[in-house]
Amino acid sequence: MQGYIRPDGSVGIRNSVQVIFMVECASHVAKNIAESFQRPDVQFFGFSGCYPSDYGYRLVKNLATHSNVGAVLIVSLGCENFDRDGLAREVKVSGRPCHLLVIQENGGTLETIKRGKALVADMLEEIARVPRREIDFSDLIIGTICGGSDGTSGITGNPAVGRAFDYLLTQGARCMFEESGELIGCEDHMMARAASETAREQIDLAMRKAKRYYSIMGLGSFSNGNAVGGLTTQEEKSLGAYTKSGDSPINGVILPTEVPPRPGLYLMDVVPDGEPRFGYPNINDTSEIIELIATGCHVILFTTGRGSVVGSVISPVIKICNNPQTYRNLSDDMDVNAGRIISEGASLDDVAQDILNCIRAVAGQELSCSERLGHSEFVLTYKAFDYEKSGCRIA
Repeated sequence: MQGYIRPDGSVGIRNSVQVIFMVECASHVAKNIAESFQRPDVQFFGFSGCYPSDYGYRLVKNLATHSNVGAVLIVSLGCENFDRDGLAREVKVSGRPCHLLVIQENGGTLETIKRGKALVADMLEEIARVPRREIDFSDLIIGTICGGSDGTSGITGNPAVGRAFDYLLTQGARCMFEESGELIGCEDHMMARAASETAREQIDLAMRKAKRYYSIMGLGSFSNGNAVGGLTTQEEKSLGAYTKSGDSPINGVILPTEVPPRPGLYLMDVVPDGEPRFGYPNINDTSEIIELIATGCHVILFTTGRGSVVGSVISPVIKICNNPQTYRNLSDDMDVNAGRIISEGASLDDVAQDILNCIRAVAGQELSCSERLGHSEFVLTYKAFDYEKSGCRIA
C-alpha cells in the first residue's frame, strides 16, 4: 500500500479534487464543473442549508481537509451564511491548493462553470506531484456501518468485520463504529469492554442520551425491510449491529468530526446534544458514512443483508454482503461475499481475511465496486453537539 503524504504528515489513499458548494443554490454549478471531467478523482459535495451551524462548518472543513483530498474548489452563490472565506483560509493553511468562486461575482452559471473547469484542470496537474510513501494498517482510520440488515447480518458479515477490526487494532489502526441509536440494549456489553473508567462513563452517557432522544422523538431503528429480511426484534437487530465492533477494548467515545487521537477502537456518538429537535439522528446510511469520513476514516466497511448500492465522496466504501442470495442478485455492487459462511461453510476468520485483503487492495489504489460504478453520494444535515465537553469523551 502507498499513501499520499500531506503537509501535516498524514497520509491519504486517494488524491482527489473536491468541488464544494456552500449552499444548494450553487450545487448545479459545482455538479457541472466536477462531472465534466468524467474521472473518479474529481467529485463534488456541499452543504445545502443557507442558515449556518457549527456542526455544518466542522463537517465541511474536515471533509475539505481530509487526507484523501488533494485540492479544493469552493463554489459560493454569494449571499449564503456559510463562512466561505474562513473555509478557504483553513484549506490553504492545510497546504492544499484551494480556489474560491462566487457565482454572483463571476458572471453567473456559465462563466463560473468555465472558470471552475480551468481551475480544476490546473489543480489536477499540481497534485499529480504529491509525494507518496509506503503505508500499513497503522496509518489507517477505518469505520464501519450496517444498512439493510436482515436475519443473516448478525451471523455472517457483521461478526466478520468484528474479527477484522480485532486484527487491525493489533496492527495499530484506529477503528470506529457508530449507530448508537441502533445499539440500544447493548450498553452493558460495551461498558464491560471499556478500556478505562472514563470510557465506561462516556459509553453510559452516550447510550442514555440515545435512549432519551429516541424515546422523546418516538423513533426506532427497526424498519419494515428488517422484518421482511427475517429480523424479529429490535434487540436482535441491535446485537447483530454490535458484533461489528469485535471483542477489543473500547478506548472512548467521539463526536462526528473528532478524529481519534491515537490507535484503538472508538464508539462515535451520532445523537445530537441538547433537547431533541432534529428528527432522526441520521436520515439515511449516506449521512452516517459522511460523518465517519469527516471523522477521519480512509475506508468505510458497509455490511448489508438486504442490499445497498451507495458509495461516497472522498473515501472508498467497501460493501460486505451478508446474504448469499443478495450477493447473487447484486454481485456487481458487492466487494466481499460474507454470505459464503452460509452457502459454502466458510468461517468468520475466512471472511475476515477477505475483508483485510480488500482493504489492502483498495488502499493500494484498486477501486471499490461503488467507485468503479461511479457512486459518490453524500448527505450533510443540521445537528448540534457540545464540542466544549469533547475532551472528556476520549479515554
